[in-house]
This record gives sequence, C-alpha cells and structure tokens, in this order.
Amino acid sequence: MTTTTLKQPSKILKILKAIWNGIRRIPAVYFIFFGIFIVLGLLSPTYQSTPGIMAFLRRTSPLAILAIGEMIVLSTGGYDLSIGSIVTMVVLGSSLLLNNDPTMMPTAIWTMLALGLLIGLVNGFVVSYLKIPSFIATLGMMLLVKGGALYWVGGAPRGYLTENWRAFGRGYFENVPLVDRFPYALAILLILALVTYFIYHRSNFGKQILAIGDNVRASQLSGVRVRLVRMIAFVISSLFAVIGGIMIGGFGGVNVTIGEGLEMQTIAACVVGGVLLGGGKGSVMNVVFGAFTMEAIFNLLNLLGLPKPYKDAVQGLIIIAAVAYVALSTRKKK
Repeated sequence: MTTTTLKQPSKILKILKAIWNGIRRIPAVYFIFFGIFIVLGLLSPTYQSTPGIMAFLRRTSPLAILAIGEMIVLSTGGYDLSIGSIVTMVVLGSSLLLNNDPTMMPTAIWTMLALGLLIGLVNGFVVSYLKIPSFIATLGMMLLVKGGALYWVGGAPRGYLTENWRAFGRGYFENVPLVDRFPYALAILLILALVTYFIYHRSNFGKQILAIGDNVRASQLSGVRVRLVRMIAFVISSLFAVIGGIMIGGFGGVNVTIGEGLEMQTIAACVVGGVLLGGGKGSVMNVVFGAFTMEAIFNLLNLLGLPKPYKDAVQGLIIIAAVAYVALSTRKKK
C-alpha cells in the first residue's frame, strides 16, 4: 500500500517535470507577445475580434518582412542600417514613377527591386571586399539613399500611390473561410517567411550564414565563400526592404519621414526574437513574432496615451539589454 502511494506521486512529478521542460524550450517571445496581446484585448475590444486581429497582422506584416531581412545580415555578424532609407526611397520614388497612372505599377515595382538589388550589392561589396565595418558602411548608405531619394523628388512628395499599388499594403482577400477577410500583406509575409525558413534553416546556405556569424576564420578554413555569402545576405536584406516599403506605402501614404527609425525597429524586433547580435543564432518564426511583439508594445503605449519618445526609449532599452546580455555571456565563457 505504501509502495503504491509513493510510486504515484513519483509518476506525477515526472509528468510535471516533462511538461515544465517542454515549456522551457518554448522561446520567451511567444509568451511575451500573447501576454501583451491579451492586455490589448482587455483595454480595447477591437483586439478581441477577428477583423481587429487581421488589421493588426496587416499593419505588422511589413515590419516582420523587414526584420527577416535584417536577421539574415545580423546572423553573419553584420548590421544593415540602410533599411529605413530604402523604404523612404521606395515610397517617394514610386509616387514619382507612377505619375498617377495605374498601368505604371509593374514598371515602378521592378525599378524599385532593381535599385534594392544595387544597394544590396554595394553594401555587400563594401563590407566583404573593402573590409569596412557593416555599421559604418550601411550608415553611409542610409544617408546616401535618403539624400538621393529626396533629391530625386525635389525635396518634397510628388504624386500619389495608385490604388493597385496600395492594395499590397491595405488590400484584403474577400470571403475567406473562418476569417472572412484575409490581408494581402499577411499572405506576402507568410510566403516570404516560408521561403526564408527553408533557405535559412534547411539549406546549406543557411548553415553557412550561421557559421560565418559564429566564427569567420573557421568558416573560411572549412571552405565557406565568406565574401559571397555576406554579399547575398545584404542583397536579401535590401530586397526585403523594398517589398516591405511597397507594403508600408500601401497604408502609410507618401511622406518624407515614412522610413525613419525602421532600422532600429527591425533590430529591436530581431533581438526580441532571440537573434544574437554578433551573429551565429537566429530563427525566422521567432523574428516574425519579435516584430509582432514590438508592434503590440507600440499599440499598448498608444492605448495608454504615452507619447512617441516612450516608443523610442523601449527600443533603446531592448537593444542595450541585448548587447549587455551578449557581453555577459561572452565573459562567462571566458
């Protein structure tokens, strides 16, 4: 009787321990996001409805796409600070190219993608072949692209974005089962996230990216073409910035400040999603939820009536905390 009584609590403890170990393996970003989103739902009924959730995901999808591109560069041990300026260039340049003509939409998109490809190649070449630190190289590119975009449009927004262009950011698939309306932006995010997931987590190229971020010298000795991989990483980041810019223009309109601060938001989203500053670690799904978490935090601050400086302060605290964590972890290993 006593033996049976002792065995039963022992089995229960083993089950509870297994459950706890399973919970511990779930990244913290998921708990943080759902916790904040529950609070949002309590403060505003909009976040409790399916249309409200879809609207939130539509607004957040461009940031998630930008963050995925930034993650690729961060995983190699670099930074891409030109993302926000690329978004500004896309919105301002497209409004000029469209010239209020919907038939010019394909031309404008291909032109922006070509410019994004060029920017990515230049960033990658300067960092990989000229050995200039990515922080400095992309900071210079950020200023160059923004200045070039403003010069292109004469210093002020010109024209407007046509409805077929804006559909990428604010349009919906209608009569979708369960949700009724499904955002185009979310569909684009899902496609890009899925493609990037297989490239980053399942292909040899993804392993090379992480290997470079973890140890450049070891990667070179093992035959990884470090310079080429880094160039491709910057190209992916720039192209994703163009796609994100097209979507942001869809619901943000045309203004010269539309891309300001996005580079910091994407880095903060990556950090929340568990990307290691310095390279060697990252996850596509975690970064997507990192972007969702950042947007949820900003929405929460807005609902609480707090001004924009609080938003900037939160981003700064997240980045500082991440850098401090990496420094402490490195010190412990030594």
